[in-house]
Amino acid sequence: MNSDLIKGKWSQLKGEAKKQWGNLTDDDLLKIEGNRDKFVGAIQERYGKAKADAEREVDTWNNRHNLW
Repeated sequence: MNSDLIKGKWSQLKGEAKKQWGNLTDDDLLKIEGNRDKFVGAIQERYGKAKADAEREVDTWNNRHNLW
């Protein structure tokens, strides 16, 4: 998927991400910009999770939304 499509879809899915990870701020969601690595990093930071755990959560979430 090209970066424009990812960013467009991300704009639609920010609310879904906020529902699942309520500790993510609006600023976090803006900075993520549909980037998987930034998403994983934000979850690690806000929830104190190991990278592997955050990646697993993002991948599970992605499988429901087909972002990456």
